[in-house]
Amino acid sequence: MPIYEYACRKCHRRVEVLQKMSDKPLTRCQHCGGRLERLWSPVGIQFKGTGWYVTDYGRKSGGATGNGKSSSEGEAKDTTSRKEGEAKQKTTA
Repeated sequence: MPIYEYACRKCHRRVEVLQKMSDKPLTRCQHCGGRLERLWSPVGIQFKGTGWYVTDYGRKSGGATGNGKSSSEGEAKDTTSRKEGEAKQKTTA
């Protein structure tokens, strides 16, 4: 359940309330009876899974590849060409 923050327009008190999303917002201050206003505040976002960290991207130490493709694509082609070269050596030997 989210925590909502309200501020009273009359006494300027701030109140945090744990409410369901389906609950109606509070309208009156419990201390003075003034009008409450829901405040907006930044939320914490936590990304889970792969692809959210710098270490998840395989970059070469030389920087960008310069051909407009990601470094992971370039690495995939490098390993493919190495495998093809190894296969040719095995068949010719």
